[in-house]
This record gives sequence, structure tokens and C-alpha cells, in this order.
Amino acid sequence: MALSLLRPLQTWLPRRWRSAPPINPGLWRGVTTALPFVAALSAPEQDRLRTLCAHFLQEKEFHGAHGLVITDRMALNIAAQACLPLLQMRCADGNASQADAQRLDWYADFVGIVVQPGAAVAQREVTDGVGVVHRYREVLAGEAMDRGPVMLSWDEVARAAELAPLGKNVVIHEFAHKLDMRGMRPGQQPDGAPPLPPGYLGLSPEAARQHWRHTMQAAYTGFKESVAMAERFGGEPPWLDDYAATHPAEFFAVTCEAYFVQRERFAQELPTLLPLYDGFFRAAV
Repeated sequence: MALSLLRPLQTWLPRRWRSAPPINPGLWRGVTTALPFVAALSAPEQDRLRTLCAHFLQEKEFHGAHGLVITDRMALNIAAQACLPLLQMRCADGNASQADAQRLDWYADFVGIVVQPGAAVAQREVTDGVGVVHRYREVLAGEAMDRGPVMLSWDEVARAAELAPLGKNVVIHEFAHKLDMRGMRPGQQPDGAPPLPPGYLGLSPEAARQHWRHTMQAAYTGFKESVAMAERFGGEPPWLDDYAATHPAEFFAVTCEAYFVQRERFAQELPTLLPLYDGFFRAAV
């Protein structure tokens, strides 16, 4: 499964007309057994994930930054985590009966995945409410850009098994942002409300959107209050990364991490979000 051989057909042959390229069985076992939240999948689920990964690797281009050489194992590791959220979703057009690989349309707005050896430092510029421009540096383990590439820190990706008990996963976080960005118009910003499948929770489209936003807002507000209590009054800090309190889009991405890598704890900590996310991520079941 040499990376150089994965993309030739992708430039001209539609996905529905091509078979998934083979993935070395030993490589697949080595990658998946090292990721407990993937190893826990049933055999049929792993087979479907493997197909998704094969097409994902054929369609995406990996670029190592600062001299980092991307191996097949590294690329497959990222692919397995990136494709996990798609496993039981409906296709991006709402269809539940298409081939599994068509779920990759959720990630159709980009090709490039840039992998940094460690964290990246981004220059930020923000204008406040009175027009003052503030410039600062932000250390990033990952970043997803609308209609642009995904950036990941390999140091963080490689710690996926170690970080799973904490509900953390940088790959799922950034690809959750891509789901959130689906269908955004230029100039819009992700807000933690991705497009919902038809018939979501048995509701009309408008009722579904309202239910999603109401439930997410209540959970987000409660989380921010828990963070504030911990910071100001020494209360018990919340289980999830307090970065989730910075914006609704970050709350969605951080909670998606926990939903996939630590579902039982997620259900205990965020019970109102479990049926919400099940309805979105398991819509094709």
C-alpha cells in the first residue's frame, strides 16, 4: 500500500466505479489493535471501516512538514480515526442506502492533510468590539480550514490510545469541524450545528434544527458554568478539556472526541447529548 500508488485513479474515476485499493492485513491489524476505540468495533464494522480508509487514502494527499516523512502506518492511523465518525452516518446528501464509501462526501471539500512533527504555532489577529486589533500566537495540535486542508500534530496523533481515557482525540476533533463546516457559505463560521439527516429523531427539518440547537446550547452553557466554577471557586473541573468552553463549534468538536473514544463516560457526563449524537452519527443503523 505505497502512498505513491494510492491516488492515480482518483483524478479521473468516480468513487462508485472503482474498487477499494488493498490494505496490507498486517498493517491494518497493527494500526487498529493499537487504537482501543477501533479495536472494540465488531468484525463487520472493522471491515466497513477498512473500506472507508482505503478510499480515504486514495483520495487524500498527505504532506509532512519540517522534514517529517509520512509512512503508510502513519497515514492509515490518521485515516482510521478520521473515518470512524462516518461509519454509521448517512451520506452527506442524506441517503442511507448508498455504498459505505459515499460517506466520504462529508470530507469532499479538501484533499490535503498536513502533518506537523509537533504542535504548530499560528499567528492570530482579532479585532475587538471597539476596533482595537489584537495580535497573538496560538499553539495548535490541529486545525481544520473550511474548503482547505486539515493540519495535525503527529505527536498528538500518536498519543491517541493514551489520551482516549481522557476523552481526547485530535483527529476526530478536526474532522468533526469538517462535518460542522459542511454546506457553509463563504464567510460563515462553524457553530456546532452540522447538517442533520432527513427524519432526524423523527422530527421535521425545522424542528430537528431547533432541537439540536436548544439541546447543544443548554449543554454548552452548563459546561461553561462548570469551567467557571472550577476556575473561580475551586470547584471540581469538568472531565472534558475546558477548551470546549471557548465556542459552540469547539464544544461540538471536543464532545465528538469523547463520544467516539470514551462513550460510556460521555453518556455519564453529557446524558442529554447521547441521543442527539446517536441520531446524527448512527442515522444509517
